[in-house]
Amino acid sequence: MRLRHSDIWRAIDKLANARGLSASGLARRAGLDPTAFNLSKRTSPNGRPRWPTTESLAKILIASNATIGEFIAYLFENPAHGVARPIPFTTLAKLRAGRMFDKDGYPDAPLWDRTDSLILPDTTAFALQISGDECMPVYRDGEMVLISPKASLRNGSRVLVHLTDGRYLIREIERQTPHRIELRNLAPDSPVEEIPAIEIDWMSRIVWLSQ
Repeated sequence: MRLRHSDIWRAIDKLANARGLSASGLARRAGLDPTAFNLSKRTSPNGRPRWPTTESLAKILIASNATIGEFIAYLFENPAHGVARPIPFTTLAKLRAGRMFDKDGYPDAPLWDRTDSLILPDTTAFALQISGDECMPVYRDGEMVLISPKASLRNGSRVLVHLTDGRYLIREIERQTPHRIELRNLAPDSPVEEIPAIEIDWMSRIVWLSQ
């Protein structure tokens, strides 16, 4: 996505609004000239666009206690791409330690932490941090994956699987039939597991890996 002059100024306005401030109030809090973000300062007298400096952006992030992730969310916020919101987040180890989903496989909100605000069209998505080395070499300890309960599943999809006996597995779908799901461990040359469909509570697709 191309960064536009209007995107930068919209993000500044949205950050100010999120803190209950005007653009002038945000500039003042950051130790800048109160008129630095006025509409009249966003273009030069000859009509050329003026861009805020990286120093002024750094100052408003510090002054408003905002993260880079929050500012980027405001920067690229677009109704076509979704709305910026914090994403439910937990670790694989915590997930296995207790019941953290409702009966439909969606996060039970009070039990989850939150990431920085991200823009996602899927309002049911959640983030999971990998714990340990069982998902090597595909996912390493400490990496975060984004999981979508609404994403379509097909052969080759990597998924978080919840079994009716309470276990959680991270697997790759090898083949699906109405009565049986064939799943493959992520380790190289691992055998295929055949699990009766009746023993699978739900499966949600892994759609993104943090880098």
